[in-house]
Amino acid sequence: MTALAEWRCGGSLSDEVPMDNETSKFVRASILEELKAKGRLVVHGRHRPVLLVYEAGRVFALDNRCPHMGFPLERGSIEDGILTCHWHHARFELASGCTFDLWADDVPTCPVEIRAGGEIWVKPVFGYADPVGHWRQRLEDGLAHNLNLVIAKAVHGQLAAGQSSSDVVRQVALFGTRNRDGWDTGLTILTALGQLLPFLSEQELHLALFHGARRVAADCDDAAPSRERAPLASRPDLVTLKRWLRRWVAVRHRDAAERTVLTAIAGGASPAALADLLFAAETDRAYAGGGHSLDFINKAFESLDVIGWEHAAEVLPSIVGQMVAARGAEERTAWRQPIDLIALCQQAGRELPHLFGMSENVRNWSDHVTLSESLLGDDPAAIIDALTAAARDGASPADLGRALAYAAALRVARFGTANEHSDWETAHHVFTYANAVHQALKRIGGEAADPVEAVRGLLHGAMALYLARYLNVPPASLPGESGDGLDDLPVAAEEIRAALLDTFDRQQQIGAAARLVARHLTLGHPPDALIATLAHALLREDAGFHAYQMLEAGVRQFHEWGNCDQGRHILIAVARYLAAHFPTQRALLQTADIASRLTRGGELHREMQETG
Repeated sequence: MTALAEWRCGGSLSDEVPMDNETSKFVRASILEELKAKGRLVVHGRHRPVLLVYEAGRVFALDNRCPHMGFPLERGSIEDGILTCHWHHARFELASGCTFDLWADDVPTCPVEIRAGGEIWVKPVFGYADPVGHWRQRLEDGLAHNLNLVIAKAVHGQLAAGQSSSDVVRQVALFGTRNRDGWDTGLTILTALGQLLPFLSEQELHLALFHGARRVAADCDDAAPSRERAPLASRPDLVTLKRWLRRWVAVRHRDAAERTVLTAIAGGASPAALADLLFAAETDRAYAGGGHSLDFINKAFESLDVIGWEHAAEVLPSIVGQMVAARGAEERTAWRQPIDLIALCQQAGRELPHLFGMSENVRNWSDHVTLSESLLGDDPAAIIDALTAAARDGASPADLGRALAYAAALRVARFGTANEHSDWETAHHVFTYANAVHQALKRIGGEAADPVEAVRGLLHGAMALYLARYLNVPPASLPGESGDGLDDLPVAAEEIRAALLDTFDRQQQIGAAARLVARHLTLGHPPDALIATLAHALLREDAGFHAYQMLEAGVRQFHEWGNCDQGRHILIAVARYLAAHFPTQRALLQTADIASRLTRGGELHREMQETG
């Protein structure tokens, strides 16, 4: 073997070989006779290792890394024009690099020329003629076959090719609405993460999109696709469409309900008008689906804020099925006995929509905290009276939503750990429902021509909050109360956030996490940096559905208040909930890390050997 051949096969003589530094140009790789004798050679340099193969009278040049997980293809076998990697047995057509196994990706190839004297020259540039198109297709493949590693690599590839995060969210969201007959948790997670993207670093942006996409893929796996329906040929006014939609939802007539919604969209109804239409029908039932139904509708609207309202006809019908099917709280004994909470809601529900705007104090009402305290009381009739009194005094529907959401956050912030672990979800559901009602009422705003029936969601949320009062018996103390001065904790912002991440590495560090959040905020450190740390803590976990909901709703409500006592209590609630559910196995973080290293050109098998 010549010195040059030895170097190309992985020896140590690279400093003696004059290679072209510009990998965009052809470089001399070998001579044909040597390649014929050996069958394959590996060309090293300042570029990725190139595998040269002589097979059936032809010379092929490929990336030496298996696109699945980076194992060197030189160790594979070739038969009948098929290259097989021996790590996971992915198979590729030698001529094109195309894979026979969709979970593996295609092997990038590079141009090769045979020049005078039998010299082999290669152009060691790996890529795709249309990188965005390639990675969009790979993401589609990963979603369709529920392949986590393919999804992770495709998301990374799209971002590296210049696609925006909203482009990726749009592709995944539309895949989800087309390939599952109804909105589910994956699309909710995707939308929640879409709201959190501004707080994330570039690395965590990839991780967030991966988590959202893989949850959508899991929901769609083996699910029935959506059924296409058309709007009515006529264009009735919105008052008529609202009356019809409420009728169809009441009798659980899904087809009619979907066609009614599509007709409103085709008629050019605004986002606010569509919200008024859908939330009016939704709140005809109380706290339907344990609060998830209304929350899912709100997330569908928020999804369109991210991906564009031109997709309303694809997205909004996806929430109609669960809206029609959901059971209301009126069917649950706890809402009927020993006090008939449904009767209270129905009576107040006939009055409340007409009370707003009647006072001269409109726009000057600011008693949110006082109302929140009333909503945490033990008398359901008094709770409803507090809501109606605030409406008479000049509060807007959104004001009441804000007060309800803060009260619900306090249920979580003061959750007594003597309760069963599963009881966290009861408190969580009330909070995320209250946040969704608040967001819905803000969206509807003052555009509705008639009284806004969706304000009945406030009554339902208040009764759900009342029923969850046992979760605060006894109430947990808030950091800073009862002589807790927090002075034993770090002062520097970076040290506080590092300590917070450390608490999430250990089980049941609920009090410690809450104290660190309070410390960071009371010292006036930037809240956005703290939110980014909470997001980082979430994204590294194999987190459950509710954790994503909790963080996103908490961030939304924190920004309603800012860094005051109420804002701090909201983020304390978030930290307590996350600490109660962390750590997890973090297997998906490893998948995302593998995808990132492979996309950057890493040789995974070597890195494993070095760190093992």
